[in-house]
Amino acid sequence: MKYLRRLVWYLASKLFIIVLVLGLFTISFYFSMNMSNIYIILKDGMALRAQTVLVEEDPSRLDNYFSPTYLLRDPVLNTLKDGTNPYVRYDITGIDHRLKMEWMWSWPWEDTARATVVESIPRVDGRIRSSYKATTPEEQWPVPKWQSGRYDIVLTREGGRWRIKNMVLTQVLQEP
Repeated sequence: MKYLRRLVWYLASKLFIIVLVLGLFTISFYFSMNMSNIYIILKDGMALRAQTVLVEEDPSRLDNYFSPTYLLRDPVLNTLKDGTNPYVRYDITGIDHRLKMEWMWSWPWEDTARATVVESIPRVDGRIRSSYKATTPEEQWPVPKWQSGRYDIVLTREGGRWRIKNMVLTQVLQEP
């Protein structure tokens, strides 16, 4: 009986360790999968948002990355609606969009994630449109700089897809 009890405890302890290791592998796999999906959503969504403002891309494509409630109150996209977009006078030919994820957290079993990212566009290529040359002073002809900043972002998983639910500019960054 003594040997049987030792055998059972030995097998139970080894089984417990195996289950624990497999559980950690599963959690790390889902965490990594969520992290890569979230990074792609953030990178592509923020780039499309910038292209919508700068290059006048179709704003309906933003629904793939952002929740509709956020799109209605995004201050950058609202410049398109209220006519205060500073890039409307320019023909933009290219941008250098950069996004750096500083922090992200999402439990594998939750449908909400938080991230902190730094967005910058160090170079915007373009020139002023000929129709604005007569009305705009020559010192304003260079394309205005994009406002770089650090954002706190909340994402939600809706129907198996991640979307940006809220984005708050926490710090305005100056380009060197």
